[in-house]
Amino acid sequence: MTLSVVDVLEQYPDLSVAQLAQKAQSSEAEVVAHLPEHMACWLVTEQLQWLLYDLPSWGPLTTIIQIAGSVFEIKDSFPAGKLGHGYYNLMDKQSHLHGHLKLENIAQVALVSKPLRGTESYCFQFFDDRGDTIFKVYLGRDRKRVLFANQVERFELLKQKMAVKEVEDC
Repeated sequence: MTLSVVDVLEQYPDLSVAQLAQKAQSSEAEVVAHLPEHMACWLVTEQLQWLLYDLPSWGPLTTIIQIAGSVFEIKDSFPAGKLGHGYYNLMDKQSHLHGHLKLENIAQVALVSKPLRGTESYCFQFFDDRGDTIFKVYLGRDRKRVLFANQVERFELLKQKMAVKEVEDC
């Protein structure tokens, strides 16, 4: 029996968005769309480039890429980049993360502040047009695993100023 997204959220509140989507047999974007307003909202699509230009100023973050059940984490500042040849090219030589983002494939960006395994957690989640996650950028933590307060403040401010509560066609 397949559970609805709402049922899965109620029964398994400590699971990650990816795990919830798997249990509900839905996309991660659909799970995010069903989270309470205080846990998730959507960045106005026109602000994607601005966000990519702004993230390098946030300090240490964790970028997560999940492929075929494997999880890759890069703990470093998000790299500065620039547009070229249809990509946002991550070119900051100070960062350990390099690559090329195909901006036209990023359909939505969610700001998610859902606890993960009982721990406060904040991330920017980048989705394709099917609602699948392309990558996530989590706020950074210090050596004691405490979130950087200035990043949490910036995240919450961004949610208030630039985000929308709903997105169509999740």
